[in-house]
Amino acid sequence: MKSAGILRTNADFRRYWLSSTLSTLGSQLSLLAFPLLVLSIGGSAAQAGTVATCSMVTRTLLRLPAGHLADRLDRRMIMVGTDVVRLVALASIPLASGLGGLGQAQLLGVAVVEGAATAMFSPAATIAVRDVVPEKDLTDALSRSQTAMASSSLIGPFLGGWLFTLDPILPFAVDAASYGVSAVLLLRIGIRPTERVADSERDNRLTAGLRWLTHQRALLAALIFAAGINIVSAAAQVTMVVSLRQSGAGGTAIGAVMACAGIGGLLGAAAAPWLIKRNPAGRLFLLIGMVWALGLAIFSRTTLPWAIGPVLIVVVFFSPPAGIVVGRAVLVLAPRDLLGRVSTATGLMMAGLASAGPIVAGSFVDSLGASRTWLVLAGTAAVVTLLSSVPLLRETSLDATEDDRGGAPKDADEPLPAPAGEDDAGAAGLVPAPPGPRPGSGGS
Repeated sequence: MKSAGILRTNADFRRYWLSSTLSTLGSQLSLLAFPLLVLSIGGSAAQAGTVATCSMVTRTLLRLPAGHLADRLDRRMIMVGTDVVRLVALASIPLASGLGGLGQAQLLGVAVVEGAATAMFSPAATIAVRDVVPEKDLTDALSRSQTAMASSSLIGPFLGGWLFTLDPILPFAVDAASYGVSAVLLLRIGIRPTERVADSERDNRLTAGLRWLTHQRALLAALIFAAGINIVSAAAQVTMVVSLRQSGAGGTAIGAVMACAGIGGLLGAAAAPWLIKRNPAGRLFLLIGMVWALGLAIFSRTTLPWAIGPVLIVVVFFSPPAGIVVGRAVLVLAPRDLLGRVSTATGLMMAGLASAGPIVAGSFVDSLGASRTWLVLAGTAAVVTLLSSVPLLRETSLDATEDDRGGAPKDADEPLPAPAGEDDAGAAGLVPAPPGPRPGSGGS
């Protein structure tokens, strides 16, 4: 089934996808507007950074507890409730501005409340995708979500900047409204009840997801690859901006180059189903890693924006398929009663490592220079790829099922077989959960 087909035939996924698209776009609007608003009311650059940092720290600290709640409580009500909380938090900004009482403390409070609600929302959204989409359609569903997310990331910041020029409060009003629309759409989703696991068989520990992951060889190899590329990607963003600025490029040129990453992501998400069906996970990861290594090496030889942009499109083009393979494997292979905790555990591992990228990149650029930093990043991508993807070349547990390759359909509720190469501990899985409504940062 093609990705457009699932939107026509699956009403619940259509509502989920519309909710995700609208609210992610809202997040991107306020992503740029938040620091601009802090500065516009007299805040410093450090205060602007503190708002974003507090939101990130809150989400990180609450990841594991959020997964635990998603495994035990009504997922749809968690999603709707957190959307309402975030609507109220964002709507307080226009309200306070209209009353003349908007200040740094309130913006910081909004960031913390919204970060906490987002942390609670994400694992519930992960499980909801698995509940409303049959296994045979997961690849196309995740591809559709990736496309929507890439589109929002491409146009959102520009639209947010434009709205901010019209009225500094307008991006936050639109962002709040998107939460309301998301909540209404989610209320109309009919989530199928899952089979209850007996209390004597249920692992109720907060760290159950992490414990399960430690027994999954294929999953850990994929996590090493994805986490390594995430670190390199985060470091590359900082290195790109600094190197272009040092070469004399203006803000418009730098913005155009960074927009090329959004173009690459959008094209890659559209092509992902085709690439996934024709390449096993190990070979796909090897291809992606080598493209990243080669592209970063090219960046070390030029600082011309017109040369860097097309290469950046090609490099980022291959990233969405990897995220889809990993997200699909988690949804299909993780035990249903642990899915919330597994998804948050993988996200914690990935986000925790990637957060070090910008700091490392800045230190390397200061000490080695931009050109050598690009070579270090290229070498890192190559080493991580060889260490993680080569062992997966003969591993089949991460690949799409026969359903995705045109085989006979399987009942979505049929028990899933354990993948080859795993022990008797249970099914094996992979990484990041699909992007649910409001997975963004800054304003989300």
